[in-house]
Amino acid sequence: MHEMAIVDNLFKIINVKIKEHQIQKVLKVKLKVGEMTAVEEMTLTKCFEVYAQNTVVEGAELIIERVPLQGKCLDCTNVFRVYNYKFQCPKCESRSVEIIAGRELYIENLEIEQ
Repeated sequence: MHEMAIVDNLFKIINVKIKEHQIQKVLKVKLKVGEMTAVEEMTLTKCFEVYAQNTVVEGAELIIERVPLQGKCLDCTNVFRVYNYKFQCPKCESRSVEIIAGRELYIENLEIEQ
């Protein structure tokens, strides 16, 4: 269950921001999560709730925005959605593909109350 480690790292970042900006209450945490991260949303949400207990983050809404896996063909420059981890250009069938989206895992923003 790598979700616990992910939430631990998220809270390290959140706690820095809380101290830095003297935040009294976090209302929402919005995450960008790429398809390739293999993060299970329900587990991530439950871990988030556990970490948030007895902190200024307790009760905050966790919003998870999924980022689909996309590739770019290095031969014909076609940008396409990757399904079932099939890294092959649907236009020219080349397997020379660069991943351009789907590996994201970061806090996009925090909604706070001062």
